[in-house]
Formats: sequence, C-alpha cells, structure tokens
Amino acid sequence: MNRWVLRKQLEAFFQEDIGDGDKTTEYLMKEDKVIEGFFIAKEDGVFAGEQVILDGYLPLDPAVDVQVLKQDGDMIHKGDKIAVVRGSTRALLTGERVVLNIVQRMSGIATMTMKAVKKLDNSSIRVCDTRKTTPGLRMLEKHAVTCGGGFNHRNGLYDAIMIKDNHITAMGSVTNAVEQVRKKAGHMLKIEVEVENETQLDEAVQASADVIMLDNQKPEQIRQWTGKIPDHILTEASGNITVENIAEYRDTGVDCISLGFITHSAPALDISFRLLGESN
Repeated sequence: MNRWVLRKQLEAFFQEDIGDGDKTTEYLMKEDKVIEGFFIAKEDGVFAGEQVILDGYLPLDPAVDVQVLKQDGDMIHKGDKIAVVRGSTRALLTGERVVLNIVQRMSGIATMTMKAVKKLDNSSIRVCDTRKTTPGLRMLEKHAVTCGGGFNHRNGLYDAIMIKDNHITAMGSVTNAVEQVRKKAGHMLKIEVEVENETQLDEAVQASADVIMLDNQKPEQIRQWTGKIPDHILTEASGNITVENIAEYRDTGVDCISLGFITHSAPALDISFRLLGESN
C-alpha cells in the first residue's frame, strides 16, 4: 500500500466528514485532555487496515500515539483488542468514524476473500479480485483482498489489456481485436481475452493471448476447454461463481478464479472504538 497516497486519501476523507469543524466535540470539550481508547472486534474475521490505524490520526494530531496489536491478515475474534491509541480527546473522537469505516470495510473484504479461498481449497488456483471496487477506495480494497489470502487482478485500465465482449463486438472478432492491439502495445503489456464460446476460444488460442478468461461457463465446460489451451497460456474462470459453489471449480484446471463479490458485496466486519478514560 502506498502510504503517500493513503495519507492524501485520509485528508480527503476527514475533510468530507469534518467540514468546518466537529461541532459536537468542539461544544462538549472545553478542555482537551489526553485520553486512551481502543479498537475492539465485535465478531470473528480477518483484520485488514493496520496502516490505516497507524496513519489515521496524523491529519488531526500527529502527537496521537498508536499501538496496533494485530497485523494485516491476522484472524481476530469477538472481544479481541485490535489497537490502542492515546492522545487528545478531540482528535480521538473526531477521527473515530473515518478510521472505523475504512478498517471495517477492509476487514470485511479480507474476511470474504478468506472464506472463498477456504471453500475453494486448492492452493494451485489463485482467487483474484476484479475492478468492481468502490471508486476512490481501490487501493485499500485490493490490499484487503491480499490480507485475506487472495491476489490482485489488474489495478486499472492502464496496466494490462483485457479484451472483453464489447471490444470483440466492436472489432468483429477476437482475431481482429488481438491483431489491432498487438500493433500498438508494448512488449510488457499482457493481453487477456474474455471468451464466451468455443469459436472465440479457438481464436484466442490461435492469436496467442497471454491469458484466456472463460466467462460464465459451468465447471464441466471449463474442464473441456482448459484441455484445448496450451500450458503457456494462463487460464481464468469468472462469472456466476459464489462462495457457495466455488468448490465446484476446484478441479477445472484453471490458474485463476476472479470474483467481483469479494469487493463489491462484502459486508463490513463489526469493529468498535471505545474510550478508556483520562490518561496520566
């Protein structure tokens, strides 16, 4: 995770929440005392967001002392303390919700990813995310996926070429699309082709795509198609795969399974922040 980017994001998140001031805290806190608080898990899951807690109070008060008790990827259980913070009452109260929102979101994604990895139960297949992330939160959400044992697909439109159904429609065929891309793409850019039928599959193989995605296919069909794909071409399954049915894809022969739901549909993990009282 890029800490420079994270700090810029935190500043923007606090600006959205605080505006011209935390009125409740300002009106209540006549004297700004030093106080302690802690983050605590209210349900079991996988923790993600260590750096968010460490850097979370910097835009508000760099003097806040933060001790994180869990590392990214650790299993946490209901009642576990995740981190302890000590600093001004105003900073702790004003920063509470933004930090919590991000950590709960990231931990929920890490937990969902872990569930998918465990259900698949095949270490030779990578469980990957997609670009179905919350705008503005992609770096954080993709980091959370890795905390849950998953892997990142491309980070954006800029770091890989992925020829999807609409690209194929626009170009008339897989062959035309790949040929056009190869005329312009540098040798460091991989080309992935999404295929929906056997004709497209054969074209993608003949065009020497680097990766072939078998989109919205049942496990039986995927097993047949992977047998036609040379070993040097990576294979990926995607579409209509859930935590409930992912085990059915365990022996399909693919290298990766990409899942949109681990980011766009993961429920936040329940985590709270509580004050301990005045610190000496």
